[in-house]
Amino acid sequence: MSKEKTKTSLPLAVLSSVINNKNDISHDILISLYKDMLLGRYFEDMCAQMYYRGKMFGFVHLYNGQEAVSTGVIKLLNQDDYVCSTYRDHVHAISKGVDPKHVMAELFGKETGCSKGRGGSMHIFSAKHNFLGGFAFIGEGIPIALGASFQSVYKKQILNMNNSLSVTVCFFGDGTTNNGQFFECLNMSALWKLPIIFIVENNQWAIGMAHHRSTSLPEIHKKAKAFGLPGIEVDGMDVLAVRSVAEAAIVRARSGNGPTLIEALTYRFRGHSLADPDELRSRQEKNAWLARDPIKSFKNYLIKNQLIDFNVLSTIELEVKQKIQHSVDFALSSPEPNLDELKRDLFVEN
Repeated sequence: MSKEKTKTSLPLAVLSSVINNKNDISHDILISLYKDMLLGRYFEDMCAQMYYRGKMFGFVHLYNGQEAVSTGVIKLLNQDDYVCSTYRDHVHAISKGVDPKHVMAELFGKETGCSKGRGGSMHIFSAKHNFLGGFAFIGEGIPIALGASFQSVYKKQILNMNNSLSVTVCFFGDGTTNNGQFFECLNMSALWKLPIIFIVENNQWAIGMAHHRSTSLPEIHKKAKAFGLPGIEVDGMDVLAVRSVAEAAIVRARSGNGPTLIEALTYRFRGHSLADPDELRSRQEKNAWLARDPIKSFKNYLIKNQLIDFNVLSTIELEVKQKIQHSVDFALSSPEPNLDELKRDLFVEN
């Protein structure tokens, strides 16, 4: 991310403060970032194992390679802030605080899942954590996120609630940015100065369509200019770079100055879904991105700069692996949904 690009998009005082403090992140926060990214990666790796062992059904879309985006943004949010996801939603939910064992149980279709097994992989939801859910079709979540950000303004301005504005973060992929909801909601969010941050996880491919082949303007962040809101491009493989940009956008939103569009350049290491043989992308392209693995890069950064001891990182890795194994054991031992409740929540009860 070049400073020149960003300075034209955000208030200079806010931006310079964020950039100057980038190297002053506390030891505890650095550990938290590493642990959260690792938790997402190990969780998704385990999902692949369980899927191929027949423990999960339907479509399962994994997040491997994009962890720096989820961690870099969501770990800055307050408990009262909202997150809206896509069908690649497991890691977003975990970053927001949903217990991995409840996400895993949901993927197994068990009663102890965060939606009692009714939602599955593409519809992870948690009202308790203000996680507004994953959505099976692209673009579906953007209007929902817009509504969440509007209600925050409504509470403050109309209902005279004195609490600070809650920020809504809406994640979606590069393919979504050619759809109508994207443009309509950018326009409305800027018009009403809503406290929302649009995060484009540009992983270069919309299922099997290369991004540069599907849009007349490949630089998605530049589309924000048409609606009068800041558009920023950031290295989505660098958790600290993502965190810096997200922090400035959150300050802007919470202070009532409106939305921001962030384009995070990233890459998914696996196929579109676990049913995808992933034969369309070249081996050369994959290897180039794999060499920039966000977790390995962050670990090397921490060790090289003597910010966290290697043994501490090894201990974290062991703890995370144990937590993921516990989530599988929990899901396997959980009961199936009760058939008597099959139609519950589908119809109005007397």
